[in-house]
Amino acid sequence: MPNYDFINNETGEVETHFMSISELDKFKEENPNLTRKITAPAIISGVSGSGPKVSDGMKEVFAKAAEAHPNSPLADRYGKKSIKEIKTREVLKKHKVIE
Repeated sequence: MPNYDFINNETGEVETHFMSISELDKFKEENPNLTRKITAPAIISGVSGSGPKVSDGMKEVFAKAAEAHPNSPLADRYGKKSIKEIKTREVLKKHKVIE
């Protein structure tokens, strides 16, 4: 059940009430001195901090694209590389001249 915010017309204070939507109409009739305050809904999706999960099928698509473009950032994340390729890339990054 959601929380509903109401402004008390007499005092100007904001009150929060927890009720179902079916109880809301009855509550408004019983409390004419309260005006509903419209607020943005609190939307919760996924797990915080981890970002959206990538499905196994999408990971396979990314791996195929990484094979086709071995020097792309996508290849760094999803590509299959040997230990030799990884070490070579690290040395190249270390000695790369920034222009």
